[in-house]
Amino acid sequence: MNVTVSRDDDDWTNTELYNALSMGQDLKVFEICRDLTNGPFHILTIHHDTVLHMAIFNKRNRLVVALLGSLNESQFEKLTWINSSGNTILHETTTNNGTVEAAREMLCRAPSLLMMTNKLGETPLFQAARHGKTKIFKFLSDEVETTVRKGANVETFLLRNDKSTILHMAILSQNFDLAIFIAQRYPRLIAAKDGDGLTGLQLLACNPSAFDNGVGDNFLKKLIYNYIDCSLEKHSRVPLFEEIRKIKRRCESAKKLAKLLVEKDKSWKETKSRLDKSRTKFHKYKGRDAALEKIDFAWAPAVTPLLLATKSGCTDIVKEILNVYPQAVEHIDDYGRNLLHVAIKYRRMDIIDIVTNMAHSIRRLRGKIDYKGYSLLHMLSVPAKDNKVKDDIRNPALILRDDLILFERMRKVCTTLSRLQQNFNGETAEQMLLDKTTQLRVDAKEWMKNTAENCSIVAVLIATVAFAAAYTVPGGPNQETGYPLLKSKPFFIVFALADTLSLTFSLTSVIVFLSILTSSFRLNDFRYTLHNKLLLGLTMLILSVSMMMVAFAATLILTISSGRNWTNVLLYIISFFPVTVYGYSYIHLYKLLINAFCEKVWTVKEAIFPACVVVALPEADFTS
Repeated sequence: MNVTVSRDDDDWTNTELYNALSMGQDLKVFEICRDLTNGPFHILTIHHDTVLHMAIFNKRNRLVVALLGSLNESQFEKLTWINSSGNTILHETTTNNGTVEAAREMLCRAPSLLMMTNKLGETPLFQAARHGKTKIFKFLSDEVETTVRKGANVETFLLRNDKSTILHMAILSQNFDLAIFIAQRYPRLIAAKDGDGLTGLQLLACNPSAFDNGVGDNFLKKLIYNYIDCSLEKHSRVPLFEEIRKIKRRCESAKKLAKLLVEKDKSWKETKSRLDKSRTKFHKYKGRDAALEKIDFAWAPAVTPLLLATKSGCTDIVKEILNVYPQAVEHIDDYGRNLLHVAIKYRRMDIIDIVTNMAHSIRRLRGKIDYKGYSLLHMLSVPAKDNKVKDDIRNPALILRDDLILFERMRKVCTTLSRLQQNFNGETAEQMLLDKTTQLRVDAKEWMKNTAENCSIVAVLIATVAFAAAYTVPGGPNQETGYPLLKSKPFFIVFALADTLSLTFSLTSVIVFLSILTSSFRLNDFRYTLHNKLLLGLTMLILSVSMMMVAFAATLILTISSGRNWTNVLLYIISFFPVTVYGYSYIHLYKLLINAFCEKVWTVKEAIFPACVVVALPEADFTS
């Protein structure tokens, strides 16, 4: 049975128009509009978008210009039609950079479009900033300047209902070139705050991804990143190169924007007092007046760009602020905490290095106690509500090691009184650290044992193979003398040495891993001892695998090689493929262990050969 569905003519027309616009059939759209009563002002969508709205949205710029050219003066007033969101056709031009000509034609016919706002209070200029479209923004900005000179209020164009400015929008859209242009043209917006009380610099400080080059440890990407030209005029047809070029351009622009904004930001001057409002306590005995004075204070975020950048890990902004205003390092937040408190809490090691290397400043920061009685050492045990901290993918042993190393480092920095400081619960920093690392220590112990057990199994297998290979030499023994038949061959010497070294290295690694398994796993052992043993064991194991592959390759050359050089090279490449895979699997862990070992060596070197830096200060002349 056939069922006939009837539809209104408008529905059929809208379907034809919608499909034609989507597929880029400009001529068909133009012909349909010519036969419609309202022409290009025909309402096409359920959101009250006209044909012009949709043509602009679909980037049919030539069609838009043609439709505008077909209008007579009596129809110009219809150009101010708004859709359900309150957007005019000029608002729609801000979604791409190729609509400058269409926008110019619109303003020639209906200049009032420039000042019209949508339901969010956004003018077309504001929407251009929100979409991050530089070309159309600059065109509209020039038009706004002309309108302002005729008496219009410039604030109408720069702000929307929630107090956000075009500078805020450009930063949120991560179009930092546009944000630089806005900050230079409208410098008063640098200090403007949005509805949450944040300036542009504070928004930038909350966005660490803006400064992330995204290459990580990838050598190829690092090489491309360092040498690629990131200027706006340059483009690459290679997708990887173009992606890295855009990332580098964004990072460089973000740094320039930060430098521009930092010079105008003075929020670090609005600081809390350096005077400790909590009473200090250094012993467990409770006299009549010895209890800690608990201070109740309302929660308040660290709103200054310096502390926001520290929390989010925007090291570039911290460097720039301290470079322009080094005295900002002494800022105290509403918790009574300074920059080091925040950096330690969120484990921002780069920022900790910067501050601790400021010799004069560190002496003024190291003894600070916050309003809860926390010293710098206590902050190591304060949980941080941060996604990066929660998503730490390091193994528990490395996390525990890094915390212990940082604790020892900051203990040397802190004053004697701050080391003995107790918090409101009567806990010293050492006690808090022990409580915090109880479960972490258990997890670290299990991880260390499992790693040592697995590696020791592999080492025993390699030792077994190497031991057996010594009695089944390539070519076999001489039945009369018992000596190997191929002992006069150069590669037989290679086989013998490689097999011996493989056995030696594997047995050494077994001993090292057994020493880890039989360790007492004291807390201090996780600082250096256990990790150094694991580093040594992994090194021996990798060397034993490598020597076994050398022995294997030498065996192949002795038994099946055709005698050609290219054959030998091919056999070596095939033989060492497992070594490459094995090394790549452990490269990240091995790199972390190497860093820990180098830190220990550097500490020992500093203890034996302390750096003596003599600074000759200029003598003041008081006679002149």
